[in-house]
Amino acid sequence: MARLLRPYAQARPDEPAVVDERGTTTWRELEARVDRLAGALRGLGLTTGDVIAIHSGNRREHVEIMAAATHIGLRYVLVNWHWSADELAYVLADSGAKAIFSEERFAEIAVAATAEAGPPARIGLGEIPGFRPYEDVLAAGPDGEPEDQVLGWPMIYTSGTTGRPKGVSRKLVRAGAPIDTMAMVAPTYAQALHIPEGGRSLLVGPVYHSAQWLFSYVLLCAGRSLVMRQGFDPEETLRLVERYRITNTHLVPTQFVRLLRLDEQTRRAYDLSSLAAVWHGAAPCAPEVKHRMIEWLGPVVYEYYGSTEASINTVVTSEEWLARPGTVGRPLPSVETHVLRPDGTPSKPGEPGQLWFRYASGDDVEYWGDPEKTASIHRDGLFTTGDIGHLDEDGYLFLADRVIDMIISGGVNIYPAEIEGVLITHPAVRDVAVFGVPDEEYGEQVKAAVELEEGHAPSPALAEELIAHCRASLARYKAPRSVDFVDALPRTPTGKLYKRLVRDPYWTGRDRRI
Repeated sequence: MARLLRPYAQARPDEPAVVDERGTTTWRELEARVDRLAGALRGLGLTTGDVIAIHSGNRREHVEIMAAATHIGLRYVLVNWHWSADELAYVLADSGAKAIFSEERFAEIAVAATAEAGPPARIGLGEIPGFRPYEDVLAAGPDGEPEDQVLGWPMIYTSGTTGRPKGVSRKLVRAGAPIDTMAMVAPTYAQALHIPEGGRSLLVGPVYHSAQWLFSYVLLCAGRSLVMRQGFDPEETLRLVERYRITNTHLVPTQFVRLLRLDEQTRRAYDLSSLAAVWHGAAPCAPEVKHRMIEWLGPVVYEYYGSTEASINTVVTSEEWLARPGTVGRPLPSVETHVLRPDGTPSKPGEPGQLWFRYASGDDVEYWGDPEKTASIHRDGLFTTGDIGHLDEDGYLFLADRVIDMIISGGVNIYPAEIEGVLITHPAVRDVAVFGVPDEEYGEQVKAAVELEEGHAPSPALAEELIAHCRASLARYKAPRSVDFVDALPRTPTGKLYKRLVRDPYWTGRDRRI
């Protein structure tokens, strides 16, 4: 049997392992299909260290492909299904993918991306011209446990908010490591993340995101069954929690906002008592929004700080956060955290600086095929995520913003995330981006781009109201000098904003960008 699935296939063979809109796969069925697919992939000539790409939404086959790759040492690229054909073609070429699995609803993109120099093996989840049907490939695989099982690991590409995405890999946890590495990693994460034995995860964000992958697939490898949906609907999420007695899920702040904007009668109509851990991260969460989530769900709301590059570095419970509003927690025992000034000297407690990390295990971060970019995030044995923050006297970390997003106005550092956290609490605001635009006197001034909720119309009066809303909570110099209303902000489903797409037009024709 597939090493990682064996304990659950034997102990709970007929219990659901993975559930999606189309049906249910039991642990016994999942183990058998993963065994067969692993053999089929080897039959295609794939060997340890080779790369495959998974171009699919959240569905059971996606889990099967990841699990098969995990057991035969393949690196699997989790493709952002929103990418254009050009973006997909770039990642396939950059990663050296030898096989691509693509879902039928993305057929047009997949065919265009592979038309000239795509991977030699092309498998379709559904009917795609030029692609072999997935079930045919699966049926061609041998029965029985794959031999010489070694660890496969994802290569997740950054979102590309500042340019072409880059593949992120790790120094130690990588394809070819012993398969028992995952057998140790998965239960360790489940325990650290307060996921109960026999728990059930709910996935309502894209599994191609590193956090969603961790909070779904890695937990599955620790015996936590998985319920997934292709997208997020706030009331459907509550319905799924009640129906499947969900114990844990990962959400992003924009999903919190949408849940809280359900009317109270709807929110109270569902039994959510099974929830043991509702995790959030990936984007800043406004303090008022988090307060309301804790008031609603109780002390089961947890936060982490990490990134595609850095995994999870800190965690914080509801109780800790309420005692220190705004903190993202204390670093995990395995994470060495440094806050440094630009000259490399340590910042004092409470003094903002750039965040740098080192892992006790000796693991490290590197960008696939880009040694220069890898070197740019390292200094003196540490690596950085590019974020700015500070530690308090007790070692709790508070984030300010990213270095690339910081506004410098009249020599004063202004952190957009703080302003965005205030603006999102206004009832007219659905989404917001704050950034710097040119100012002849101060260098930059604060600008807000606002996406409005239904029932609200852009107007000079509303812009002034939003500015006043900021001034009521922040120092006057932090409040936006102006507000532009937009139809929609370019945000990924994981909550990350393509801020450069909003900001860059204001700097057109300028020699500088800050």
